[in-house]
Amino acid sequence: MSALADLLLTEEGKRLTVYDDATGEAILPGTKVIGHPTIGIGRALDRKGITTAEALHLLDNDLVEVKAQVAKSIPWSARLTETRRMVLEAMAFQMGIAGLLAFKNTLSMIERGNYEGGANGMLSSLWAKQTPARAKRMAALMRDG
Repeated sequence: MSALADLLLTEEGKRLTVYDDATGEAILPGTKVIGHPTIGIGRALDRKGITTAEALHLLDNDLVEVKAQVAKSIPWSARLTETRRMVLEAMAFQMGIAGLLAFKNTLSMIERGNYEGGANGMLSSLWAKQTPARAKRMAALMRDG
């Protein structure tokens, strides 16, 4: 790190979750922001945002985590085609691993190789009502493998 980076780390501090730079408080749903939503070492998100490269780096980190969660929580997913496993990973990315694991009947059908039933289970969920186009695309991928 450079001397400037060291200085700014000392002066700005490091925060790994978004906060209001005027109050120093974490920004949670419903929080009224007085200053600028900020993260990291003084990155005011409303002024600069993040670059595409930074977004892709964050995504890469998140994908390592979500793939590990799916592999650990659904060990039989290793036997699926790459496409079907990818569907489960994409669902876990969107809803969190707990959200995916709530699809008990759907996952049971997929584990047994009933991909049509699994796809139908995906489409009959609250998730599908909330994100219908996405759910249809994911169900088609599950069905077709």
